[in-house]
Amino acid sequence: MTDKPLRWGIMGTGGIAGAFAEDLKLTDSGVVAAVGSRTAESAGAFAEQRGIPTRHGSYEALANDPDVDIVYVATPHPLHHGNARLALEAGKPVLVEKPFTMNAEEARDLVALARERDLFLMEAMWTRFLPHIRHVRELLPSLGDVVTVTADHGQWFAEDPAFRLFAPGLGGGALLDLGIYPVSFASMVLGAPDRVAAMVTPAFTGVDAQTSMLFGYASGAQAVLSCTLSAVSPTTASIVGTDARIEIDGPFYAPASFTLIPREGERSRFEYLDEGRGLRHQADEVARLLAAGETESALMSLDETVAIMTTMDRVLTAVE
Repeated sequence: MTDKPLRWGIMGTGGIAGAFAEDLKLTDSGVVAAVGSRTAESAGAFAEQRGIPTRHGSYEALANDPDVDIVYVATPHPLHHGNARLALEAGKPVLVEKPFTMNAEEARDLVALARERDLFLMEAMWTRFLPHIRHVRELLPSLGDVVTVTADHGQWFAEDPAFRLFAPGLGGGALLDLGIYPVSFASMVLGAPDRVAAMVTPAFTGVDAQTSMLFGYASGAQAVLSCTLSAVSPTTASIVGTDARIEIDGPFYAPASFTLIPREGERSRFEYLDEGRGLRHQADEVARLLAAGETESALMSLDETVAIMTTMDRVLTAVE
């Protein structure tokens, strides 16, 4: 942890931006120094509500603010690439909300720019940094050969064509917003799949309302994943191995408890409680990495982020 708190600049004033700002108050690794929006009114309202000292009426002004150490891109999905590029070109380290970009081509472009400028860049897949997920990763060798990974993420949303999840122009659909969690979870355990099959039910606006995915791997393992905008699902996850399995309570992607169940013997229960939404853990990790002079995270590497976006692209092209 740094002696001096990291000064965050938040791009965007939506729900996830607000959640991040609130969770940052639970840690001593960083503070929100500024917020930027497309309008001064939106930035001002966000800043007033949260006691943020500086507000900017454009993304460019935030990116060039000398009192901002790192930019957190929390704008709608289609803006991620352009906004992250803006911050990198201004010489700022960047944390980009998931999904990292709209597709793998955009992801590769950002990664190339960050590496060319020797700047820190990371996808804000905050699940990777939660205490229970770190523990799950430590237990993976005890499962034997992983045979199956399952994960789902379903939420119910009223059918409103103006709401971002139903709006094609705002990167709507279940896959990008909700499906990224199961896909990233499977990637964490099994890496990139060799085979991808998918089925989609469209929403009334044409975006995907429900997507089911089946991934196949060279090892013989499979991942069975799903996401939907139409109903609240269990939002649980499991990793099934030849010697044991792990079952993670819902919602698996947020602070959660889990059970280790061996093929023979007693099961073990691991309870995890967390203050806030759980976003503070990624903020702490970013502060630690920057203090150490690192430009990438081993827990959420840029190569894996590109691989995940490539898999998301493959899902859309594999739709029956």
